[in-house]
Amino acid sequence: MPTDSYGASSIQVLEGLEAVRKRPGMYIGSTGPTGLHHLVWEVVDNAVDEAMAGYCDRIDVQVLADGGIEVTDDGRGIPVGLHPKFEDLTAAEVVLTVLHAGGKFGDGGYKVSGGLHGVGVSVVNALSGRVEVEIDRDGKRYAMSFKDGGEPDTKLAIIGDSPRNEDGTPHTGTMVRFWPDPSIFKEGIEYRTQTLLDRFQMMAFLNAGLEFHVIDHRDPDFEEVVLRYDGGIKDFVQHLNASKEALFDQVGWYAEEGDQEAVELAFSWNTGFQTDGIHSFANGINTTEGGMHEQGFRSALTGTVNRYARDKGLIKEKDENLQGEDIREGLTAIISVRVVDPQFEGQTKSKLGNVSVRSLVEKATNERLREWFEENPREAKAVLTKATNAARARIAATQARQNIRRKSALDGAGLPGKLADCQSKDPSESELYIVEGNSAGGSAKEARDPRTMAILPIRGKILNVERARIDRMFKNTEIISLIQAIGAGLGEEEFELEKARYHKVILLADADVDGSHIRTLLLTFFFRQMRPLVEAGYIYIAQPPLYSTEVGRSKIYLKDDPARAAYAAEHPNAEFQRLKGLGEMDADELWETTMDPEQRTLLQVTVAQAAIADEVFAVLMGDDVESRKHFIQTNADDVRFLDI
Repeated sequence: MPTDSYGASSIQVLEGLEAVRKRPGMYIGSTGPTGLHHLVWEVVDNAVDEAMAGYCDRIDVQVLADGGIEVTDDGRGIPVGLHPKFEDLTAAEVVLTVLHAGGKFGDGGYKVSGGLHGVGVSVVNALSGRVEVEIDRDGKRYAMSFKDGGEPDTKLAIIGDSPRNEDGTPHTGTMVRFWPDPSIFKEGIEYRTQTLLDRFQMMAFLNAGLEFHVIDHRDPDFEEVVLRYDGGIKDFVQHLNASKEALFDQVGWYAEEGDQEAVELAFSWNTGFQTDGIHSFANGINTTEGGMHEQGFRSALTGTVNRYARDKGLIKEKDENLQGEDIREGLTAIISVRVVDPQFEGQTKSKLGNVSVRSLVEKATNERLREWFEENPREAKAVLTKATNAARARIAATQARQNIRRKSALDGAGLPGKLADCQSKDPSESELYIVEGNSAGGSAKEARDPRTMAILPIRGKILNVERARIDRMFKNTEIISLIQAIGAGLGEEEFELEKARYHKVILLADADVDGSHIRTLLLTFFFRQMRPLVEAGYIYIAQPPLYSTEVGRSKIYLKDDPARAAYAAEHPNAEFQRLKGLGEMDADELWETTMDPEQRTLLQVTVAQAAIADEVFAVLMGDDVESRKHFIQTNADDVRFLDI
């Protein structure tokens, strides 16, 4: 790679960018849609860091018609002076070319920064065909550009004066424009607008008053979207509860600051039965695996509610304490902490490990939540009434569990009788097909590879767990069969991922309205009651083709209407046959179209943003008909909620 534009000390910089290009998945997760969108997050997170530091009020994001992305902020502008560690590079050039540099250099660096993944905007440069940067700082506009994965095209130079603000002061800020390299992202450069909007909306919630302006130039009918929430995380809670029935109107809020960290917390309860409504963030990054801030809140919440209830005589001396899951039923809470030196753990670096944060959150919750209950006795009583009812349901569910275990012990293996299990005992190669209907189940049993494929037919539509407590789930035959077949337990407290008997759980249902409903019911069940299965990437959706066409003596299968249209464009005389439902396929056809590992298409279900998934399932499966109707009309052609 040529290095003429820089001095000798920069050769290592360019070699570092070349290393990123050789192993991009190591830095951004994948070279598919997830990695492609990660480039945007890296650039936008830099602007959000400026907002968290108190210097940025507005971020503009534009999806360009030619596949590029432009991000502009009104922060201080990246520093343009020489970097103390690189004699021939300015600080701005270091940010764009040195891994992990970010905003953490010298004076003016960030006290609190996002940067959970830590790779920085330099990785965007390494994986782009072209990058252009403009900086407004000290009354001057600076510009530089890069090409072919970080090779300098033009060095940083003044190109004019900064424009003036309305008050006459010179504008400050940074603009980064980049075009991902198609030789890296071979699946295509296609940004999903809704994925971008979901992420920016979450960042706007977490930074009260920060304003996002989003424009998609690919769509001439796209209207600019403005995202701003002056209520911050209180507005976030209201948004997540919009499709649920609130237990009361108020959203509680409190905040506390320590020497090296600060916490802000908003909460409310709804009439639903879910216990997984706590969403935590550290420096603006979604800590999907929780961590010390969540632990601190959970323990202090349980203790505070029980102490308040006993002090007020709402729990009698002889009665047992309420458990955490009783109190969390119907709770929606946002925990947002800012930490000077965050310590992240977990496989995906999304679990906060700072012990001092737990102490701060516990202290704040013990004091401030008690104050809130004292100031809002009617709301406190409603919470305790709901928690008491949840405790009764929990006790009933425990009895049902014990009955099931006793029955399983009497039955022997404890597996449902209709399960056709596979021969392999190695979960990593074992697959469980959950098949709609007995007739399709019969074909699937005949078609399968019995060594690695297990078949569990289910009859009709399973219980909608979004509207049911756990005690009702233990009365549902189909749910009991699922629990027994997977073998890892149920619910937040008891599910153990390492006990799962299959590492592929494949939903196989017809490609019609009823089949879609059954898939959604199953996905809701797995997300609410076996979420670790989803987070581990064990849940898949089989995609049986809708059409076939014959070419000579061979038959070609086409997944859906777009595939048929594309084939018809190339073969205008082709005749298509719409395939029958799963129950009408014989074993050979089912194997060839849907189950053969060499031919099948499986859609892996992932959840990157639990708060967004929580909202989607609550809308789709909850009681609010108008919200569900609006969601379906808006997203009828978009399956993004399967890969959020």
